[in-house]
Amino acid sequence: MFRLTEVHVDSSMIQVCQTRLLAAGNGSRMGFEPWSGGCSGPAHHVLLPPAYHLFTATKDPEGGGHFNCWHCDQPLAGQRYILRDDHPHCVKCYEELFANTCDECHKAIGIDSKDLTYKEKHWHENCFLCSMCKISLVDKPFGCKNDRIFCANCYDQAFATRCDGCGEIFRAGMKKMEYKGKEWHDKCFCCALCKTPIGTRSFIPKNDEVYCSACFEEKFATRCTKCKQVITSGGVTYRNEPWHRECFGCTNCGTGLAGQRFTSKDDKPYCAECFGELFAKRCIECTKPITAVGGTKFISFEDRHWHNDCFKCAQCSASLVGQGFITDGPDILCPECAKAKLMAQHAA
Repeated sequence: MFRLTEVHVDSSMIQVCQTRLLAAGNGSRMGFEPWSGGCSGPAHHVLLPPAYHLFTATKDPEGGGHFNCWHCDQPLAGQRYILRDDHPHCVKCYEELFANTCDECHKAIGIDSKDLTYKEKHWHENCFLCSMCKISLVDKPFGCKNDRIFCANCYDQAFATRCDGCGEIFRAGMKKMEYKGKEWHDKCFCCALCKTPIGTRSFIPKNDEVYCSACFEEKFATRCTKCKQVITSGGVTYRNEPWHRECFGCTNCGTGLAGQRFTSKDDKPYCAECFGELFAKRCIECTKPITAVGGTKFISFEDRHWHNDCFKCAQCSASLVGQGFITDGPDILCPECAKAKLMAQHAA
């Protein structure tokens, strides 16, 4: 905002003695500043906008001579006049030739009017008004935009930047928070969840909103499926669910499974040992669980299961993997042993 510097003339200070200069006994001093013999000295004058002074022509104590307007040649005796480049001009000629033009009404600003000026523009006192509300701006702060002048309130309403939070303008002295092309009052730049002003604290953006660290963690941070606490780093994912590494363990024995081989049952993870003990098929020969650890192969026949290494003839212990075999109650026999056993039975 700005404040205006006013330049004007106070006509109450102008004195006119009405004595004609044509009479003998009058003279002139100080260039074109004549005074009458009856006056104590030169006529009073006041400063106008720079470049001229206003005088009143009086009797010439030295006598004789004409004193006329430089432009229209009209006598100036008993009249007010203005010096311009050391030449006297009557008021009318001076105003027509040199007076400033009011930017509002486009009329000349006479020597008896206040000439208010700002950035090479001029106004009558009564014309120096806000372009919107038309209030007088004399002795008031004002703003200028696109060659138009506005009172402080109208300028703010029309042109001031507005807060993206509350929509109100930023007034002088207010703190302004800026982020990604948006601006907020300090009190309006708040966490979207707890509504506490962010101030100088760190924050995290999410979906065109900002959150303080605590609220962002509360609302958006990844949480462990088991302990429900925030996973800050080093978690693992199982079936699209996040876990702390230390929380991801065997459902049965609790052994950590992060980075280890494991098997699942009913969507629950188990270490190989626990899964085998709890759920795996058991070898009919050695009674141990048949697991897939180490790529273990097994053979199944009539709801009975064997490790490959355990699938042997009950008589000669020859491996029957890939071979024909004959069942003999709970046992399995190779063809030779089965034949021998059968012959022995017939002989008996």
